[in-house]
Amino acid sequence: MKIEATSKSDHPTLIKIWEASVRATHDFLQEEDIVNLKPLILEQYFDSVDLMCAKDEDGKIIGFCGVLDGNIEMLFISPESRGSGVGTLLTQYAIENLGAMKVDVNEQNRQALGFYEHLGFIVVGRSPLDGQGKPYPLLHMELDKI
Repeated sequence: MKIEATSKSDHPTLIKIWEASVRATHDFLQEEDIVNLKPLILEQYFDSVDLMCAKDEDGKIIGFCGVLDGNIEMLFISPESRGSGVGTLLTQYAIENLGAMKVDVNEQNRQALGFYEHLGFIVVGRSPLDGQGKPYPLLHMELDKI
């Protein structure tokens, strides 16, 4: 596996991974939420972060991570690659190379919470609404400096 920067030409692949990953892990979202988020991510969010992808030995993108101002804004892994270390590799890259020290996790996404806790992040706060003002509480996490 290797980590590298993405280009605009990767965005169609990334949005497919995003949607498949969200459908596999964010069962609390409504279909309308996914439909409304998809163009925002494709047309705005991808361009607003430092976006890195993980590629398998065949050069196929299997996951990606976006960081902005020390915050992991997005981390999505293709469902078939989950549990293979891709998320850990991307997160470690974000920490070591992009200065990532924080992440917000949907409170209902217990798997993501456990994943980040396993990597040394701790919950430091909570917001009752997500970034779109929807009632999906966010847990604010920071890398434990101990």
